[in-house]
Amino acid sequence: MQHCTREELALAALSEPLTPDQDAHLASCGACSAEVGSLRRGVDTLTALPRPATAPAVLPPPAVWSAIAAATGVSATPRPEVLAASAAAGGAPGAPPPPAPTAAAPRPPADPPVDELALRRRARRRWLAAVAASLAVGIVVGASGAALVGRSDDAVTVAAAGLSPYGGSDASGEAVLRVRDDESRVLDVRLTVRPTGGDYFEVWLLDPASQRMIALGVLDGGQTALPVPDGVDTSVFRTVDVSREAVDGDPAHSAFSIARGEL
Repeated sequence: MQHCTREELALAALSEPLTPDQDAHLASCGACSAEVGSLRRGVDTLTALPRPATAPAVLPPPAVWSAIAAATGVSATPRPEVLAASAAAGGAPGAPPPPAPTAAAPRPPADPPVDELALRRRARRRWLAAVAASLAVGIVVGASGAALVGRSDDAVTVAAAGLSPYGGSDASGEAVLRVRDDESRVLDVRLTVRPTGGDYFEVWLLDPASQRMIALGVLDGGQTALPVPDGVDTSVFRTVDVSREAVDGDPAHSAFSIARGEL
């Protein structure tokens, strides 16, 4: 069976639309869907990172427009309100006047009409291909999933756990283990609180006897569905643990659990 390309895997991990054939392949191929689950955990972690505040746009001074026109021979100019705002923002008193336009060079024959939407689509595909390469090479995560994240509507519930506050937190919620028609498993997790201060939440399965833990993925937005890797015995790793993690590059458990429950 032919596997998905790196770009197709990255598109699926980024929740981009795929063709019906690609969707059907991912639904039936355990290797490809596991790879998507692995990449998805990295995407979710990056999504959970704090975003820097956006600075207000700074308009260029009017001299820039004149210089562009002089260098390129372009006759079009920005709208009057844009030029007025530009002058108000950057036109300091005593600023040198814009250079006088020079004679325009002969213009080449007009190009055929450009399909702007097609250009944007091609540029987006190139960007996604670059993301695919970075995901395939640079994201090293824990156990990979056995099915696409979030597709648990066709699954049967086999176990559930109420998540109670742990370690002095006030977090609570529930975790539901479901099995799909293809026998892959997914853990639906819901929590009543959201991370603050740039931290994020991560979901683990814990063996209470040995204290070993398996990372499932990032709890996104208070509720998410995470694939359970093949071979994990949930009768042994039966405790669902939610930890608060700092953005410090350390994939290990922070030792700061906020909620737990037993399947």
